[in-house]
Amino acid sequence: MTEAGNDSAMKPLALTLGDPAGIGGEIIARAFLEAPDVMAGCFVVGDLSHLRRAIAVVAGAGLPVPVLAIEQPAQALDVPPWCIALLQVGQPAPALLPWGRVQAQAGRMAADAIDWAAGAALRGEVAGLVTAPIHKEALAAAGVPYPGHTELLAARAAAYLGLPLAQLPVRMMLASDPLRTVLVSIHVSLREAIAAVTQGNVLQTLRITHTALSRALGRAPRIGVAGLNPHAGEGGLFGREEIDAIAPAITAARAQGIDASGPHAPDTVFMRARSTPQRPGEFDVVVAMYHDQGLIPVKYLGLDKGVNVTLGLPLVRTSPDHGTAFDIAGTGRADPASLIAAIRMARQLSDQR
Repeated sequence: MTEAGNDSAMKPLALTLGDPAGIGGEIIARAFLEAPDVMAGCFVVGDLSHLRRAIAVVAGAGLPVPVLAIEQPAQALDVPPWCIALLQVGQPAPALLPWGRVQAQAGRMAADAIDWAAGAALRGEVAGLVTAPIHKEALAAAGVPYPGHTELLAARAAAYLGLPLAQLPVRMMLASDPLRTVLVSIHVSLREAIAAVTQGNVLQTLRITHTALSRALGRAPRIGVAGLNPHAGEGGLFGREEIDAIAPAITAARAQGIDASGPHAPDTVFMRARSTPQRPGEFDVVVAMYHDQGLIPVKYLGLDKGVNVTLGLPLVRTSPDHGTAFDIAGTGRADPASLIAAIRMARQLSDQR
């Protein structure tokens, strides 16, 4: 089996188009126009007609942007810089889907592109994949049994490796220059997220975080662990999760050489971890107990700065930290900054594998 990421400098990056009713095609087109140096060696995985529609929205009355169809990822390295390379997945769509609507066909097209790109990464044909936003309702309408990218990619990788899904644990990290955060649970209800705060899940998250960031930073990361309850439980006054699950996980992690501390009050730990031009953060990363606890602070610091990274996969996967933006899809106003940051980070991560 070819290990994903080997000789990554000689391999292209795959960009999945995302939900064709959303802004994925627009941010990809704008990124090619505004940052051609960053986009060199990238190609789009998706549907030709929907990419062309997005390019037309972005380019407007300006110069046309040609799309060059390719059949193999390696061909993307020979595409002229003024062209966008596209690898068609499945049969071309018979008609354009309306902008800004939840549609089963859109969910299926998005899932098929992700599945193809994940397979290419697992086979070592691409250096990694950068995924444009998908809509979870559209995925569900299409019958996809996974709520988002992270779960879908984990299932695809586990199947490729011949492992039960439980043996390939993954975690979501949202990263920007000021702050990184890794989540114990991802796309589940808040009730389920609280139930997921167990010693085993927290310890597994700390191990995954330590391994991934040690490789990225070249040293052991300083991990701040957020509590679940207000004031990290106040010694059991506001809940026992810190006492029964989080603190024992931190103790076990430290015994394994992981530099973890906490549980810290969740309303201040992110401020302590934030890096500024004046001073570095106290922690390299914060492990948060659930989705919104960890993502709100990073997104508040700027959607144009954040990158979603899946930790624990045998491949490189990043994405912008925003969604499909159905409310502005088709207007040409979508900002490609987070996508460009995701592509830069994917290249950095692939170089470290």
